[in-house]
This record gives sequence, C-alpha cells and structure tokens, in this order.
Amino acid sequence: MQALIGLYQKFLQVVKHSEGIAALALRLYLAPVLMQAGYNKLSHFDDTAAWFGNPDWGLGLPMPELMTALAAGTELIGGALLLVGLATRLVALPMMITMLVAAFAVHLPNGWLAIADASSWLANENVMASAEKLAAAKSILQQHGNYEWLTSSGNFVILNNGIEFAMTYLFMLLALLVIGGGRYTSVDYFISRRLLK
Repeated sequence: MQALIGLYQKFLQVVKHSEGIAALALRLYLAPVLMQAGYNKLSHFDDTAAWFGNPDWGLGLPMPELMTALAAGTELIGGALLLVGLATRLVALPMMITMLVAAFAVHLPNGWLAIADASSWLANENVMASAEKLAAAKSILQQHGNYEWLTSSGNFVILNNGIEFAMTYLFMLLALLVIGGGRYTSVDYFISRRLLK
C-alpha cells in the first residue's frame, strides 16, 4: 500500500509541473472562438447594433452602439490577451458577463442544445420539430442536388441555437478565472515570477 501511495505522490509531482497545460489548452480553444465573434460584431457593426437595440426583432438593449462596441472589444481584445495568457483572470470576468448575456438574453428560449438532435433527452418542442424539417431538407437535396457531394464534409444538421456553447465557454472562462493563465505557459506566470523576486 505504501508503494502505491509513493507512486501516486510521484505522479502528482509530475502533474504539478505540467499544470499549465490545462490552462493553455483552455486559452488556445477559447481565443480564436472569441476573437472571431468579436471580429464578426465589428465587421457588421451597424447590423449588430440594430439587433442589440431593436425590441421587436432583437434584444432591446439600451445604448446598442455602446453595447456592441463593448461586446466586440471584450471578445476581440480579451481573446487576444487569452492567446498569450496576459491578464487572464481580469479578462475572464467581462467575457463571462458577455457569455451570460448571450446565454440568457439570446439563446435561452431555444433550450440547451446548440444543434438540434431530436433523440436527445434535452430536446424541447423546437428541437423535436426540427427532425421533420431536416428530413424534408434531405429529401429535397437528394432529389434535386448532388447529395453525396453536399454531405462529403459531414451530415446536414439544423442549428437550434440553444445555450450549450455559451454556457460551455462560460464554464471554461470560470476555470481560467480560478486557475489563471497557467504555469510556464502564460505571460502572467512570468510576470508574477518577476514581481515576486
């Protein structure tokens, strides 16, 4: 038993020296996703601001131009900072707020699933109705399109636009808020080492 405990302690020591890899993986996954979202908002600034501000077919947010600039800047600049691991904990907070707004103001009415899957126990009425729509779309494409070519890169799906992705990103950002940029893998780590000398 003592031998097993000793092996486990050695394993923990090895893992401790590679603990920055988890934070690096989270940062490298999140950075391009968030930067692309920010870039899209900036590239279509007027359309995004109109959608943010319109109460009839949009979000009905106050000061839509300011909100668009804040969301786009948070995602674009915050994503770039995540990429190198600079101010990781600080930039995680506003990005978490952005994800909360996205999840609850935009995606919540669609349920959990981001992609409609009628076989899922998380499927709501909207997702269940998508199965018939997907079958109809496939039938039309099989009849009138080059279906094999169209599906050569993957299957057709119906986007449900639920909170799944926004909540996943929120939890990933929460992890970065708690663990930071990562040992040996972030600018934050090297700055803190320099300051502590």
